[in-house]
Amino acid sequence: MANTPQSKKRARQTVRRNAVNRSRRSRIRTFLRKVEEAIASGDKDAASAALRLAQPEMMRGVTKGVLHKNTVARKISRLSSRVKAIV
Repeated sequence: MANTPQSKKRARQTVRRNAVNRSRRSRIRTFLRKVEEAIASGDKDAASAALRLAQPEMMRGVTKGVLHKNTVARKISRLSSRVKAIV
């Protein structure tokens, strides 16, 4: 258990950051799920609209340190190519 005042403070900060990051990651996953559902339905307009909404959320996750930059770039690239492939 934390003994020094600084380690106690860091433990409190960690709990708060963990909650914020968890909600942020959940929000990103919700946007991704909407894109996936639109792709599965075969609706190109809805899929591209959902992707346009998801991209800034994913990039915000990068700036906040929740996700890695290359991970988000890869996911956006793969999603956009899947949206383009919809007939």
